[in-house]
Amino acid sequence: MQPSSSSSSSSLSNGFTYQVFLSFRGIDTRYGFTGNLYKALIDKGIHTFCDDNDLQRGDEITPSLVKAIEESRIFIPIFSINYASSSFCLDEIVHIINCYNEKGCLVLPVFYDVDPTHVRHQTESYGEALSKHEERFQSNKDNMERLQNWKLALKQAANFSGFHFSPGYEYKFIGEIVKYISNKINRISLHVANYPVGLRSRVQQVKLLLDEGSNDGVNMVGIFGTVGMGKSTLARAIYNFVADQFEGLCFLHNVRENSSQNNLKHLQEELLLKTIGLKIKVGDVSEGIQIIKERLHTKKVLLILDDVNKLEQLHAMAGELDWFGRGSRVIVTTRDEHLLKCHDIERRYEIECLNGKEALDLLRWMGFKSNKVHSSYEPILNRAISYTSGLPLAIEILGSNLFGKGIEAWKYTLDGYTKSPNKEIQKLLKVSFDALEEEEQSVFLDIACFFKGCELREVEEILHAHYGCSIKHRIKVLVEKSLIKITHFDFRNNVTLHDLIEDMGKEIVRQESPKKPEKRSRLWFQEDIFEVLQKNKESSKIEMISLDCDSIKEVLDWNKKSFEKMKSLKTLIIKSGNFFINFPNSLRVLKWEYSHSTCILSSFVDKTFWNMKILELDNCEYLTQISDVSCLPNLEELSFQHCENLTTIHNSIGFLNKLEFLYANDCVKLRSFPPLMLSSLKKLQINGCKSLHSFPEILDKMENIETISIDGTSIDGFPTSFQNLIGLVYVCIEGNGIFTLSSSICEISNLLTISFWGNQTLLLSQNDKLSSTVSSNVIDLDLKNSNLSDVYIPIILTWFANVKYLDLSQNNFTILPECIKECQLLRNLKLDDCKFLEEILGIPPNLKVFSALRCKSLNFSSRSMLLNQQVHEAGETRFSFPSPGNEMIPKWFNHKSRGSTSFWFRNKFPSALIFFFAKSMKHKRNENGRSYHYWLMFLKLEATLLFNDCDYKLYLPHCSSYYPDDRIQLEHTYVFDLKLQAEVDVKEYDDTREEKRKLIKSKLGEAFFKKEWIHLKIEYRNVFDKELKVPTKYGIYIFKEKNYMEDIRFTDPNRKC
Repeated sequence: MQPSSSSSSSSLSNGFTYQVFLSFRGIDTRYGFTGNLYKALIDKGIHTFCDDNDLQRGDEITPSLVKAIEESRIFIPIFSINYASSSFCLDEIVHIINCYNEKGCLVLPVFYDVDPTHVRHQTESYGEALSKHEERFQSNKDNMERLQNWKLALKQAANFSGFHFSPGYEYKFIGEIVKYISNKINRISLHVANYPVGLRSRVQQVKLLLDEGSNDGVNMVGIFGTVGMGKSTLARAIYNFVADQFEGLCFLHNVRENSSQNNLKHLQEELLLKTIGLKIKVGDVSEGIQIIKERLHTKKVLLILDDVNKLEQLHAMAGELDWFGRGSRVIVTTRDEHLLKCHDIERRYEIECLNGKEALDLLRWMGFKSNKVHSSYEPILNRAISYTSGLPLAIEILGSNLFGKGIEAWKYTLDGYTKSPNKEIQKLLKVSFDALEEEEQSVFLDIACFFKGCELREVEEILHAHYGCSIKHRIKVLVEKSLIKITHFDFRNNVTLHDLIEDMGKEIVRQESPKKPEKRSRLWFQEDIFEVLQKNKESSKIEMISLDCDSIKEVLDWNKKSFEKMKSLKTLIIKSGNFFINFPNSLRVLKWEYSHSTCILSSFVDKTFWNMKILELDNCEYLTQISDVSCLPNLEELSFQHCENLTTIHNSIGFLNKLEFLYANDCVKLRSFPPLMLSSLKKLQINGCKSLHSFPEILDKMENIETISIDGTSIDGFPTSFQNLIGLVYVCIEGNGIFTLSSSICEISNLLTISFWGNQTLLLSQNDKLSSTVSSNVIDLDLKNSNLSDVYIPIILTWFANVKYLDLSQNNFTILPECIKECQLLRNLKLDDCKFLEEILGIPPNLKVFSALRCKSLNFSSRSMLLNQQVHEAGETRFSFPSPGNEMIPKWFNHKSRGSTSFWFRNKFPSALIFFFAKSMKHKRNENGRSYHYWLMFLKLEATLLFNDCDYKLYLPHCSSYYPDDRIQLEHTYVFDLKLQAEVDVKEYDDTREEKRKLIKSKLGEAFFKKEWIHLKIEYRNVFDKELKVPTKYGIYIFKEKNYMEDIRFTDPNRKC
């Protein structure tokens, strides 16, 4: 936004043209009440807009009047008996409500000779006037939408607190209004920023959080983020935005600093003085708490606590919601999200960096006092933006320092920052670092210097070797202090941090010894590492090194004993290189990727490394053997993945009794694996070892093993000793040949999940010693595409009778036997693409999710069984199966329709079952010649919630929970529980939709509270061809035991008879 006299800027600084705007019906009040109110306001020096044009008005308001509305601070709509008969007045109220929603302006309704309920519910004269408008608009779609906006605006305006004129002295009534307005406009606005760039959207997002829930409730909202993000600036903007709506106001600046200097009693005194004008000396914090509770619990107040850093500050000034009156709002800004969580502040807003355009705008204003800069500066400005990475504080400091300077000065300054960060920025950012505990500071420096962008799991594993079990907690603290972030991308959690915070961490380490890198704790800059290694001096300071040999070829000439002299070195990360190293005894983590050496482990000969915890040798294509590792007795993680030429593994690997994780994926030439006796092992992965034909022998019982994965190998079965894996929880098998599974697997009591897939044939082998009545404890069994025939299905259902999730898709059996009813725990059954399946002889008693998509041979009796009312009566079912022809809706459904369906509900979300069927039109073509069958591949079910001014769409899930697919299959029946509550609660990944979801959830709560009817409409929608019409059937069944039937209607309850 531009810092000019634009509406966006003025609304943040409260620079309005008019202090009051009067909206009224001239024939009712112009020469009486409105005229007297206008004069009283003018006499008090209150700049008021009152349209005194007494000529006949048109049907719509003029642009000049719209401009006057947008430039006004407080609105007084005077609702009189004929107000709603004027389309002009109704358009005015719509614009006024828009200003309230967009700018937070105060709306103060006056009800003059009308009851507020007549306006709110549009009855009596208001209902009559709106009905006449509706008759006039019947043939005009745009005007009907305009009418709907009038109704919504009237309702919202009537819900605001205002003044209701009752018989009495009118001058006294007017005096009360003028006094109230005077107090509002006498409020001093806060200075927000010289250039409030990017604030509007952030204010709106926080406003949504403030408005969540009932208007009469008390809300606390937390704003958090790292230093320099603009938390205080945003808080001041919000204060100006909403302040007029409250009786008492208090913005406590710099709580962290002021509470330490003047103690909490002083802040309590300031709070009482600002909100209710009470000047008092507080003897003790506990005394102040009691006074605040007693004096403010009936007041609607806005309290902002800026820069809070201790929980005791919140306890002293905003301990509980009931300290404040109905409609109060408390906003807390802090760098520590954990503090907000501890105080049960659920509504939290994380302030983000400025985007590229916003950052560039702010830099132009700060550096040139203008948004228009000569094009020759654009490259250097973009470089500056890249340096600041959208941090507002850094942009302001950089722009101010370079104001009036030429391009060369900008270049010189930025060149300097690449070597040494700006001291002013560094000092401010370091405040958060200084507040950390010593070990937290150390973890932060590790991450800043080495692990930005790395996967969280990897960071935790490496740093666990340094700090032990506390590392997860330490990282959590850094996240809550807004120093680092955990981002979610492509099913991975990655650790990241702002570029300037990264620079701050690296500068702290550099300042440990600016001239002598061997005296620093961490080395990552390649030239520094090269200098230290060439000097070959003893160093007791260095704890961690990251060396990229691709960038410094001279590393090959280093003395092999250089690392050995680093007595405190704990972690060494090397990329590439071909050299021999003498490692120090202190080493705990060695991660050497892309090494050119054929036998890296020869460096460990004749020496025992008691401290070594992690050894990673991934992507070493020249590595041919893993030699003796008995010199690493305390090793916890060993990884040699993607070593394409590895052929030999020393047997000593199988006897590392502290080893917890063993990864050997994609060693394609590896033909055998040594026997294992690893008492601590938790996870074994040998995926992609396609030359490996046998699973390693298990020499002794292994209680700690949890996961085994052998995807993409040539292993054709497990050895008898596999039973020694008594702790095994999960096993994944994938291949292309034949795999024999023995019934002895049922004896592994901890085994919960078996995943078997990949177009391979599964054979079952019965162990004669195993009782036929023994069933596995496996609850999740995936056997899709395993060439299973009718012979094996009963055996599987016997072996795995306790299964809860069973996937038998893409197999060759024809009958699902009656014994499946014995699987009493089975909740989710997937049979998709079993093209020979003809008959289902039983349904498990607790089945909730069933999918048999494209099982076209399924007979009529099986489909009827799946539609039995008893199967669905308990609720939460989700069934989908083929229905060739014209499927009939069962009689037990309450409501049936074609094309679309809808119903109305109130008080709470309904518990209902939906039936849906779409008939094929594959022989027809659209006007472009494309088969309708093609377009129906993109058909989805869509539910729309319609109430008040809300229109919110939900896509209804109706297929298997294994791999949800919203697309509708033709000639299929879908029966599914309508879980509206769950759908509304699901967080959206898109920021815009997430904002709308939160708003809808809040308004739904209000609608339930007021017992308003909510309309739900369900219809199909094609993603690409919205005009496509297909024959569809819908059924709705209402669960009577879970619903109050008076709260559900299948015809519009708001329609007048």
